[in-house]
Amino acid sequence: MKKEISREFKTYLRKKRTHKTIVLIIQIGLLVALISLWEILAQRGIIDTFILSSPSRIIKTIGDLYLSGSLALHIFTTLNEALIGFAIATIGGYIIAIILWWNETLRKILDPYIVVLNSLPKIALGPIIIIWVGVGTSAIVTMDILIMIVISIITMLNAFSQIESSKIMVLKSMGANKFQILFKLIIPGSLKEFISLLKINVGLTWVGTIMGEYLVSKAGLGYLIIYGSQIFNLDLVMTGTILLCILATLMYFIVAIIEKIVNKRFNN
Repeated sequence: MKKEISREFKTYLRKKRTHKTIVLIIQIGLLVALISLWEILAQRGIIDTFILSSPSRIIKTIGDLYLSGSLALHIFTTLNEALIGFAIATIGGYIIAIILWWNETLRKILDPYIVVLNSLPKIALGPIIIIWVGVGTSAIVTMDILIMIVISIITMLNAFSQIESSKIMVLKSMGANKFQILFKLIIPGSLKEFISLLKINVGLTWVGTIMGEYLVSKAGLGYLIIYGSQIFNLDLVMTGTILLCILATLMYFIVAIIEKIVNKRFNN
């Protein structure tokens, strides 16, 4: 009986791996097909390359930026700003959520303010941010943090609140204090939601960084996009956009790997 169950389980795992492989092949194939179609339409003059550029022109633009020595500068400037904002907003939001969970009175006092802050159009705060922290990286990172931190607080606070009260009561009946409840139940119980928050912030951090670079920057992919639009160089605009997509995809895959490792340890 045990061998039969083992054989069925192996068959299930094999089917699951096959399904994942098929999905990955289709995803890659779809991407290659879209890029190929884009290039073919551009080469045949069906689409205007001045407006939509083309894969070959984007590759040439990347090559030109590399030869000029500015490609690495723009990529690492934006990447550095995004990672700093991502780390500060995620960790800061998580800590604030813990504080609000710990102190229910404080949570009730600050709840309407958090909602209002979340509804504010962050781009409208741009001039104020520049006056407060100056121009350059500090302003861009501040914009990045403002976009993510409230979402981080709300997401994790909701995750903490969804932990079953019966489990908390069980721990209390066993003599656990609030500190023990936090580290034995609340934090482990909200681990999946924290991974989901990382995925959300992967997208938001690039939005915040580029918005910040639109306001004030002398380098970065957002700067390339703005500069390209100002001189009507759509190849430069599309190049900056494609590079942003690549960086965001790589960052998402890193979070996905972290999620896989965490889930493996959590399930074990």
